Amino acid sequence: MCTYQTITLTVQGSGKGPRGWFPVTDATVYFDHPAHAQAEHTLNVDLLNPALGAGARVAVELDPVSARTLAEAILHTLETVPGGLLEAATRPR
Repeated sequence: MCTYQTITLTVQGSGKGPRGWFPVTDATVYFDHPAHAQAEHTLNVDLLNPALGAGARVAVELDPVSARTLAEAILHTLETVPGGLLEAATRPR
């Protein structure tokens, strides 16, 4: 059963695709049947830049336990960054 629950958001970052690094501008997160992963359902994350075409996309399919573990690791990492570094990271170079 598909949930059709999809979250689309604007992001800033970089991804590496078949033609090398590209700026990532969009992210889509959803829980659905995977295209490749060996699981009945996966949390799917697409990081992309639609302006650059289909090659500017990084896709990840994670089983639910791995997705939750990754999310917790990301949050823990951000929560333990020394003071001032997060603010400095969002300023343009």
